[in-house]
Amino acid sequence: MIYSDEKDYVMRMIKEMARVIFSLAFDKTYVSVEMEKANKYRVSGKALNDLWEMIDAGQINEAENLLLEKIDYADKEEVMGAALFYLYLSEKEDSFLEAHQYSKEEVLFGFKQLFERSGYQEILSLIESGI
Repeated sequence: MIYSDEKDYVMRMIKEMARVIFSLAFDKTYVSVEMEKANKYRVSGKALNDLWEMIDAGQINEAENLLLEKIDYADKEEVMGAALFYLYLSEKEDSFLEAHQYSKEEVLFGFKQLFERSGYQEILSLIESGI
């Protein structure tokens, strides 16, 4: 069982990582996933909106597998699309995630892997240390 303060920590980490990656890596300010809904992002050859539809249909693991299948971690647009994927997923209710064998902790883990594989390990370390 996850306690409220643990869930709050996970969500704070996800939101902070999103804010930092959008600000430093992409020179953008992250406001919310809703602001990015009309996006044209593609990740691993898939439209981000299609991956979001899979999430909404409960096909979370399948959508994540497609996302990670051929992602180019050197392509900032793909990395931004992947970040938006995890942000969208993080905004789902715990009950929805649990019903589809997923959790906020897995969202955080996916986001951390995205940072590491995209070459932002130092930024991730700073976020985790609270600096």
